[in-house]
Amino acid sequence: MFIAYIVLAVLLSVVLVVSGRAKLIKDDEVTSTMVRLGVPLSWFPALAALEFAGAAGLLAGIVYRPLGIAAAIGVVLYFLGAAASHLRAKDLGGSPVPAALMLVAIAPAVLGITTL
Repeated sequence: MFIAYIVLAVLLSVVLVVSGRAKLIKDDEVTSTMVRLGVPLSWFPALAALEFAGAAGLLAGIVYRPLGIAAAIGVVLYFLGAAASHLRAKDLGGSPVPAALMLVAIAPAVLGITTL
């Protein structure tokens, strides 16, 4: 179970860093989607910081499991908010990705708890 936690934490961290970077450099596709959802451009740095913090916390959880569990819960909440934003904007085509990432983020939380 510990190896599964490590694999999921690393993979999810990579996804979070790539997504955070896209927000920081204001990638055209990400920017147009988020503006369409009503997210102000001024929020991009804070959202990227949350993703970077989640990635760092998941990786730190390899050594100190409670931090990894807390980070995984934070990532679940982050992507729950992202999925809700898509649904609120009636962007049903965009909601599966954050919903799937939310479900993926549940796994490190559960694995972290079971391997304490």
